[in-house]
Amino acid sequence: MKQYCDGGEAILEAFRSLGLDYIISSPGSEWSPVWEALARQKVNQKSGPAYIDCWHETLAVDMAMGYTQMTGHMQAVLLHAGAGLLQGSAGMHSAMLAEVPMVIMSGESTSFGEDPHLAIEPQWYRSLSIVGGPQRLVEPVTKWATQAGNVHTLYEHVVRAGEFAQRTPMGPVYLNAPLEVMLQEWTPRENPRRVPPPPKTRAKDADVEKIAELLTQARNPIILTDSAGRDPDAFMALVELADLFGIPVGGRAAFANFPKNHPLHLGSGIQPFLKDADLVLLVACRAPWYPPSRKPTTGTVVAIDENPFKGTMVYQSLQADHYLEGEVAASLRLLVEAAKAAGVGAGKHADRRARWQREHDRIVAAECAAEAEARTKGGAGIDPLALAGALREAMPADAVYVEETITHAGMLQQHLAWSEPQSFFRAGGGLGQGLGTALGVKLGAGNRPVAALVGDGSLLYNPVVQALGAARGSDLPILIVVCNNGQYRAMQTGHLHHYPDGVAQEAEIWHGVTIDGPDYAELGKPFGLHGQKVDRPAELPGAIRDAMRAVEGGKTAILNVVLSR
Repeated sequence: MKQYCDGGEAILEAFRSLGLDYIISSPGSEWSPVWEALARQKVNQKSGPAYIDCWHETLAVDMAMGYTQMTGHMQAVLLHAGAGLLQGSAGMHSAMLAEVPMVIMSGESTSFGEDPHLAIEPQWYRSLSIVGGPQRLVEPVTKWATQAGNVHTLYEHVVRAGEFAQRTPMGPVYLNAPLEVMLQEWTPRENPRRVPPPPKTRAKDADVEKIAELLTQARNPIILTDSAGRDPDAFMALVELADLFGIPVGGRAAFANFPKNHPLHLGSGIQPFLKDADLVLLVACRAPWYPPSRKPTTGTVVAIDENPFKGTMVYQSLQADHYLEGEVAASLRLLVEAAKAAGVGAGKHADRRARWQREHDRIVAAECAAEAEARTKGGAGIDPLALAGALREAMPADAVYVEETITHAGMLQQHLAWSEPQSFFRAGGGLGQGLGTALGVKLGAGNRPVAALVGDGSLLYNPVVQALGAARGSDLPILIVVCNNGQYRAMQTGHLHHYPDGVAQEAEIWHGVTIDGPDYAELGKPFGLHGQKVDRPAELPGAIRDAMRAVEGGKTAILNVVLSR
């Protein structure tokens, strides 16, 4: 048994130096050097990342993304060349938008069998090569994309890719490793370093003092956020700041940003109050209102973010008067410290807090009343609000939700219950990634239950068979709730928006709207999974509990919830 030491070992050693937990892969034939290195790692009982096999490239990228969002730990993804990169590019685009770091690699051949000393398989010559190199395919959807041209640079190339991915703004980094490079003999470093974590950026003291002064003087401040909760520390720091000043918190959620049971939480219900705000804090909020230039308040706007200007956005207008740039959690705590040093105490804004608690209670009461009314509605199917109420009633308090809907997104984000960090993730960027993200979240969530809430249209963009295979093969049981209204409602809504009195409306001729889908509850049968179709509100809480018992027993469960709209 020969113990090779080549470019495959260089890559694996770089992953060890980066402290990666997993190599998540939808593999191709270029990766035999890494497979050999992984086999050596196991036989030699050497520590290093574990391997997870996927049946689809986007699924692999999304699982890495979900795991990183849940744990804060970057991972590696190995894909096949050419078409494999294109398959995974939807996930890369989403990771770029969400600023999720990861190292993505694929390979190619550069000798095409012409090297008499190195036999390369013929498929590289016939169909797998990309003119200009595969990095050209993913340059627009990655932070950086290049080729490792020599085995002697391969280790540092991978390490640099990992370090670069984690620098602000974070994002996926791509490295092309040709077979000819990976198959070369490699001499390991005598003392390989453990790569340090990325440094945290800190706002300037003068900026902190200025914003703290604005907060102290504000009569009616409001906080908008969509992504503060990506960092659990920022979630807690936001609570601390809101409590100190009695400031309500809301906005469209990409993460669980603030506890729903907190008296200062207003969610999307906060929008009507923006007009009278004299100070608006945009905390990790890249698109606070629409149209972007239609600022809904005459008050002062402060953007608090490590990276407020998103290079992934073609157009962005925050309408900010001040910026506080640095790690969000640190910036929020610096504001708290500065305010306390200036004499601000928790009791100073009791009247303001009491006012917003009344609004919070009113919003919650209205939500519960709407859910209760929805449960009594007759007719075919289940009102979506009844589904939200059943989830509130039947799901465990520590549940993690991954949401990938369009029509019902705002309603679900407002009605789902959570009080802890990392309880909600919005699968964004492009449809078809909710299941992979949910599986990655589950990989990092341990015993916490994970529920993927997916529209029927969204589900059909997902690699469903591959995701169910990964759920079973990697022991990642999740609950999948299909919000099934039998249509791409967004198509009809968009059509009516532009042609409210057109021929389609009058003649009821709609294109691209109807979904003649299967019984989605049956999709898990080949994998021995739990499935149930539900079309009556009274059945929902029991069906959710039955599904969760299956999940607790180690089986993914699919609920096909037939909705009325």
